[in-house]
Amino acid sequence: MRIGTGYDVHRLTAGRDLILGGVHIEHPLGLEGHSDADVLTHAVIDALLGAAALGDIGEHFPDTDPQWKGMSSLDLLELSARLLEKAGYKVVNVDSTVIAEEPRLHLVLVEMQRNIARRLGLKRDLVSVKATSPEGIGALGQSHGIAAQAVALIE
Repeated sequence: MRIGTGYDVHRLTAGRDLILGGVHIEHPLGLEGHSDADVLTHAVIDALLGAAALGDIGEHFPDTDPQWKGMSSLDLLELSARLLEKAGYKVVNVDSTVIAEEPRLHLVLVEMQRNIARRLGLKRDLVSVKATSPEGIGALGQSHGIAAQAVALIE
């Protein structure tokens, strides 16, 4: 059994869709990034790759490579799961948290959970997605960005 952690943060910006856990969320701002900038899925990817000591998302899907531009992070998650499988690992479970002042996410957490579980080939109850507010503190609390953290167990 091996454990990995992941963390990602992106700035909110105009002119982008807001995608979290593969869910399009109605919001006037989206996350800045090379792919769809889905911080939740990126944190899960880093947790999985870290657990297997396979590097990180930037190593496998660099923002300097045009093939990843605009790519769905759920597709990147699936590719990461294949890397783990190729290295002889299986995902056991994932626990994650989105940190955002806004938008409120409680109505879409189950859909995010389903999306991540489906792409990892897991039952939904093996993936946890939670959300918390930074209570107005710091850049995240001032709605300048959104962050996510994840922990993954693999065997």
